[in-house]
Amino acid sequence: MTAALEGTPMPGIDDGPEVLNPKHWRTPKGYANGMMAEGRVLVTGGIVGWDETESFPDGFVAQARQIFENIRAILAEGGAEPRHLVRLTWYVVDIDEYLANLRELGRAYRDVFGGHYPAMALVQVVRLVEKAARIEIEATAIVPGKG
Repeated sequence: MTAALEGTPMPGIDDGPEVLNPKHWRTPKGYANGMMAEGRVLVTGGIVGWDETESFPDGFVAQARQIFENIRAILAEGGAEPRHLVRLTWYVVDIDEYLANLRELGRAYRDVFGGHYPAMALVQVVRLVEKAARIEIEATAIVPGKG
């Protein structure tokens, strides 16, 4: 296990969150078991995969990529970056659609957020408010400074 997974700051990120993983647990792939940080809390609402004109792209992965871009834009408004994310809660209308797209979804995630993986949860829901939405994500970030 790396030091980053034993409760120390992530390498190269002095002002970012610590990844928490009990020493004898396996290292999770694509998420963290826990995160700890100090600073200002930035939270988003449920972000869907539409653009500034409220148009949805076709497909699960395209919507997810747009959500990642939308979250990154909100983070920037608060002086944060993807490395400050401590939690993502994903809501999907079809878990099988999510599972069938893991490789492409991971690629889209890394393209936008890099290799930072906060604590995450995935929930299947019956429907989202926006009928065309296949996925919705809530984000929480801790922005260092101004305690």
